[in-house]
Amino acid sequence: MFEALVERGFQIEFQSHAQAILSVDFPAAIEELETALLATTIPIEEIIAGGGGEAKGTQRLRNALNDLHWPKTEFVVERRINGVPRESQSHEVDHVRSFATGERVALEIEWNNKDPFYDRDLENFKRLHADGAISVGVIVTRGKKLHDNMRALVRRFLDERQIQTFGDMKQWGYEPTSRQRKAIETKVSRALNPLTFQEAFTSQFVSDKFGEATTHWRKLDDRLRRGVGNPCPLLLIGLPDTIVTFHEGKAALSEVEAAEDIDNSA
Repeated sequence: MFEALVERGFQIEFQSHAQAILSVDFPAAIEELETALLATTIPIEEIIAGGGGEAKGTQRLRNALNDLHWPKTEFVVERRINGVPRESQSHEVDHVRSFATGERVALEIEWNNKDPFYDRDLENFKRLHADGAISVGVIVTRGKKLHDNMRALVRRFLDERQIQTFGDMKQWGYEPTSRQRKAIETKVSRALNPLTFQEAFTSQFVSDKFGEATTHWRKLDDRLRRGVGNPCPLLLIGLPDTIVTFHEGKAALSEVEAAEDIDNSA
């Protein structure tokens, strides 16, 4: 199961018999997930210029899942007494695959949120599974290699584009805040162990945008070890560093800028 993803470097983990449930009851879901994920790429330019939110590559993954009939779904669970509603709870899930049998597989993508979002996702899955609304919950997030190698990926970008100043960065869609600029300049100009611009920029950029308090595999694993979400069957998928590409150049930057123009005009 998911052999092609594993070969590409994706992390795959199952909890609470999810593997058996998916293989027997939901082979179509397996095929659809593999198809969407194998096509996923994130140009390095999108990581650099994409602001603090979700990369355009993960938005394309969302669109691919929607095209495969995994739409955003709101679940409303009501408690009734003699037919009269007494209590109601709603749970929104970004992607849900529904089957003719009435069974459902729910999926959340956590590319770069604050790590408490894992608690929300896992507790939602737990409640929905207990209520019979879903059979399996899926979380797609930054894998360990992608998170650990983010500095190397950003530094490769700087080296290949021969970036040595803030002016060089501006042409790639990145404009630091005054705080970020000051922090980088301090690391470059300090008397003791000064850093090169590339070293200082990489350190500051990655710690600001992809720090330890964001959603990545180790933070998810911390929750699972504490039993958050248990006993809902879970499929956990870690995005690998191999999805980051370096050949798109200005074309990828143009897509980011076009999306920002749409957002600003909305």
